[in-house]
Amino acid sequence: MARKFVVIVAGGVGSRMNSTLPKQFHLLADLPVLMHTIRRFELADLGLHIIVVLSSSMHNYWRELCDTYQFTVPHLVVAGGTSRFQSVKNGLEFIKSTFTDSKFNHDAIAVHDGARPLVSVKLIRELFEKVAERQAIVPAVRSTNSIRLGNKDKSECVNRNDVWQVQTPQVFAATSLLVGYEQNEEAHFTDDASVVEKMGNIVSIVEGDYFNLKITHPEDLDIAQIYLSRLGI
Repeated sequence: MARKFVVIVAGGVGSRMNSTLPKQFHLLADLPVLMHTIRRFELADLGLHIIVVLSSSMHNYWRELCDTYQFTVPHLVVAGGTSRFQSVKNGLEFIKSTFTDSKFNHDAIAVHDGARPLVSVKLIRELFEKVAERQAIVPAVRSTNSIRLGNKDKSECVNRNDVWQVQTPQVFAATSLLVGYEQNEEAHFTDDASVVEKMGNIVSIVEGDYFNLKITHPEDLDIAQIYLSRLGI
């Protein structure tokens, strides 16, 4: 039977949150953001193996939070790296070293930002369903703003209908993602799709969800609270 994994990357330091506490640990509806994120994948009911990548310095704190909030969703914790690329790579290396009972030929691996706590169960299920036919699939939404390319001195307008704002989770055939992360890290690897694409794989898009907010700035927590109440999740 094909296995399904999700690597939730939550090793960031939250430098744009004006706080010493990383954003994934801030409270949203009286629960740390990361717990909301993990719970969304449990609710997808896909038998997912959930791997959470955290900075080594936060492992004890995370265990304390799980005890405090009686958080019992099964998951495994892995030490993060010095960059997002290295953190994802650590998560993948953990999968390779832990799940050794068979090859990964028919398996799928998702990578998700720990600070996206409102991802819908419907979207998670759709992405895993469609990756069975493709090597790489990402959720994205069309830009609602006018777009210009260039710099402050010179720029040009582009058709915003051709511009997509990429989200996570991004889901891949396991072998494609594992091989992709054997490459050396490059500056243009801004997400996992760019890593897999470098190997010659085609990246397909599924319509994402505008509610799938990534919490980056303090005010994003307020917006997420409004979304959470509206979505009733």
